[in-house]
Amino acid sequence: MDTTFETEQAHLTETYAKLVSIHDALAGQIETMQRDATQDLKDMSEEVRIDFGGADETIETLAAIETLNSVIDTYNQYHDFTVEKLKRVSLLLRQPYFAKVRLKMRPGRPARDVYIGTAGITDEHKLPLIVDWRSPIAETYYNQENGETSYEVDGRRRTVFLELRRQFDITRDRLNMYFDTTVAIEDSLLLNALKKHHTEKLQAITATIQHEQNEVVRHADVPVLLVSGIAGSGKTSVLLQRIAYVFYHERKTLSPDQVFLFTPNQVFESYVDTVLPTLGESNPLIFTWRSFLASLGLADHGTGKDVDPAELAELEHTVQSMTVEDDDLRAVKVDDLTVLKVSQVASAIKKYSQFPVGPKLVALVKDELHDKVDRRLTQMSKDEEVQEKVLGLDIEEQVEIFGRTISPSDEEETAACTLEYLEHRYSSAHDEVEKLSWLRIDRIGMRVLHKSDLSAAEWVYLKILISGSGDKNARYVMVDEVQDYTVTQLMVLARYFSRAHFLLLGDEHQAIQEGTATFPQIRDIFASSHGEVEECQLLTSYRSSPEITELFCSLLDADERRKLTSVHRPGVAPKIVECADRDSYLDELRRCVDEARGEEGLTAIVADNAGRVNWLSKQLGDGVPVMGRGEKLPAAGIVIMDLPLAKGLEFDHVIVPDAQAETYPDTPLARRRLYTAISRAMHQVTLVSQGELSPLLPRVGTASGAGMPTAE
Repeated sequence: MDTTFETEQAHLTETYAKLVSIHDALAGQIETMQRDATQDLKDMSEEVRIDFGGADETIETLAAIETLNSVIDTYNQYHDFTVEKLKRVSLLLRQPYFAKVRLKMRPGRPARDVYIGTAGITDEHKLPLIVDWRSPIAETYYNQENGETSYEVDGRRRTVFLELRRQFDITRDRLNMYFDTTVAIEDSLLLNALKKHHTEKLQAITATIQHEQNEVVRHADVPVLLVSGIAGSGKTSVLLQRIAYVFYHERKTLSPDQVFLFTPNQVFESYVDTVLPTLGESNPLIFTWRSFLASLGLADHGTGKDVDPAELAELEHTVQSMTVEDDDLRAVKVDDLTVLKVSQVASAIKKYSQFPVGPKLVALVKDELHDKVDRRLTQMSKDEEVQEKVLGLDIEEQVEIFGRTISPSDEEETAACTLEYLEHRYSSAHDEVEKLSWLRIDRIGMRVLHKSDLSAAEWVYLKILISGSGDKNARYVMVDEVQDYTVTQLMVLARYFSRAHFLLLGDEHQAIQEGTATFPQIRDIFASSHGEVEECQLLTSYRSSPEITELFCSLLDADERRKLTSVHRPGVAPKIVECADRDSYLDELRRCVDEARGEEGLTAIVADNAGRVNWLSKQLGDGVPVMGRGEKLPAAGIVIMDLPLAKGLEFDHVIVPDAQAETYPDTPLARRRLYTAISRAMHQVTLVSQGELSPLLPRVGTASGAGMPTAE
């Protein structure tokens, strides 16, 4: 008889019953509150008598309305609080907690059991029933150190004694098993999780966050944190846990629209979009580089990915010494009306010509143009033809525009109504002023750079230099797969989000395109824009079996391999097949596909490029669907995709169809591309060559490369 199991099951049963009770009570409160609120508001509304007949009556009416609004606000606040708490309890009912620590807080005092879950909740006595994994005391679990350990609360480090670190596998109110563990390699929950097959959505790693990952998740808030992690080290999972951690600690001041997440592609975006909701948090704003440019209205421009960063430096050097010419300007228009002529824009710039081109000049000119717009609309309000149009509006149009019916009694009142109409009709003129539509940024850039057109990257960068624009509201920007961005792209992001803190995650060995930024270049860019760059490393592979990890790590130099570790989880040896000709090559691929159909999980054929995907698709038939960029990963089956699309994803079985020397020669770029392709595999990897095998791979029938150290 396992008395510990019985004791923990009894505690779980009791806790679950309390959660059910809290859930039912909250649901009842919401129902009662909605009913009472409806009745109270009805009663109060009936008591309010709208009377603006005199000063006293108006004051009383306004006071009554203010009281009613105050009651509504109170109900709304309490409703939102209760709903948020109900959401947390509903989350916990799926799995109340995943761990417990026994802590001796002070010598001579009995130890305290702390149960840790994806959310926190208190009992009827306002005592912690379950603590949130992001709470300060939960840090003791992630430290993975029995004995003396510590956690930080309110800026102070508190030392405690960890007597027990226990993990649970729980389904609702049923305890499946428990583990008492200390160090990462003995982390039973982790090892159990690693045995599982691919899922169509990335899963949260809350219960299995390892020590080096926790250092990133709980890292102090700094202007820039650069994380270098090998393939399979959980970079993306850590990024999402970090976002959840930040939301928790800044929930009073931080909203999801202040956090930006940049992902490699749309498939990757759909792969990660459920993680934060399962943790009780909303998703941030998610972009690829292309969708970011599209959000700025630049979808029809070239992306600027390949722009020489020296051209951005040239813009920065030149902008303050240049002059704005009349040909650089546009009229301010709304539909068919020219609100401000080019000459009027030019006169506003001339008024402040003592200032160099830059944010101060633009701010002054915008203020001047806003005044000119107001004066133009005021002038138009006196036009009899326009006044007649306003007076001819039907009742529905009047209510839509004014929020009331109008019946002006004299010329002054008619002009006032006409002005109100014009301000409504042409309000976008002020928007055009703010957007700098009056300034031909493209023409200025082309003149400075001596080019016939301007890319999106150059356009955005120049606009920031001229106007100081960018997103001033953004507080955090997270960039995954940062090694795939060029120096130009990162310079634009650093400038555009100048006030935000950055988390940059990547793996230099997965830089699969020429011309992308190196880590030293990334450091220099952000050190220049944001100050000092702090760094962390993730050196343990959790995705792939030791055999697969050994193979892709054999593509690294010996010094790098010595720094890396892999979680011991024996699997299937990589299969490498060298085919003499096209027919035998296709036969082998078809045989691999047929075998994969009988396997659990998801198999991906990862081809070198899109052209090769199309050719292979024709050869393998309709039974192997091509993965499109806007599609979601299936949970199982077989798909074919190119290497850039596979970035950041993982699969149970990966087939690399063109492992020949022609596709993967002994070059740094080919080495990184092969490393990336192989490292997508969790349990199996098969490499098939048409002709001579890549020199980067061990010969058929030999061991899969030099070994790498594993955790002791």
